[in-house]
Amino acid sequence: MTIYLAADHTGVALKRSLIESIKGLGYEAVDLGAEQVTPGDDYPDFVTPCAERVAAEQGARGIVIGGSGHGEAMAANRVRGVRAATFYGPRAPLGELESEGTHPGDVYDIVRIARMHNDANVLSLGARFVSLEEAVAAVRVFLDTPFSQEERHIRRITKF
Repeated sequence: MTIYLAADHTGVALKRSLIESIKGLGYEAVDLGAEQVTPGDDYPDFVTPCAERVAAEQGARGIVIGGSGHGEAMAANRVRGVRAATFYGPRAPLGELESEGTHPGDVYDIVRIARMHNDANVLSLGARFVSLEEAVAAVRVFLDTPFSQEERHIRRITKF
């Protein structure tokens, strides 16, 4: 499986470290920029080509990195065929808004569910909010978790 990575200036250092981790897991990692820290660059210039590559290649996945990860996910999701999810890191509250039948999980469940239920093919990370260790753990979950193939999940995905 090919993993495409892209980041703006805020995510360059994290992207470089993740590429080494991904290669260590036995995946092909393709760096789509930014190559250097250039304050003021625009994340869509890097994220959009990454999302387009993921959408064009069956089974490919992408990882996009910026300051918060929000804008990067929004830009990626504009590309038809991309389903980008953002990992917020361990600072996200767990269980504060529990409803009946729910329970707090571990912080990586958001990534696991994005893969299992939504067949997320792009993971967006906020370099200002996750450590390298947290990002590596989220990427492992993203790469190791299969889509459920359940009819209800397939039905929902085909609606957008």
